[in-house]
Amino acid sequence: QVQLVESGGGLVQTGGSLRLSCAASVSIFNLNTMGWFRQAPGKQRELVAAITGGSINYGDSVKGRFTISRDNAKNTVYLQMNSLKPEDTAVYYCAADSRDPITTMLMGYEFWGQGTQVTVSS
Repeated sequence: QVQLVESGGGLVQTGGSLRLSCAASVSIFNLNTMGWFRQAPGKQRELVAAITGGSINYGDSVKGRFTISRDNAKNTVYLQMNSLKPEDTAVYYCAADSRDPITTMLMGYEFWGQGTQVTVSS
């Protein structure tokens, strides 16, 4: 089984930046898809960003502000968050899947981290 551990969350003012990290217990070469999701109280979980091979997708609300990247040598995926807004406040979850992307879309992500809180104050 794969363990995913998020870090880097915290409290930041509007317009500030944070970088979230997701450390995997296996080589991320074996993980076809990695993504970041977030969930605010009373709201549904939403996609923030996902990377599959050379393809990257962002949620509409974060395009132009957030960047997903990975460091294969460190088995770590990052989410750089800039120009933060109060509506970005949520628990952010790292997710990964070793299966083919079609299976991921059909069945959901295989592995999930525990989440890290991001709070943006005005």
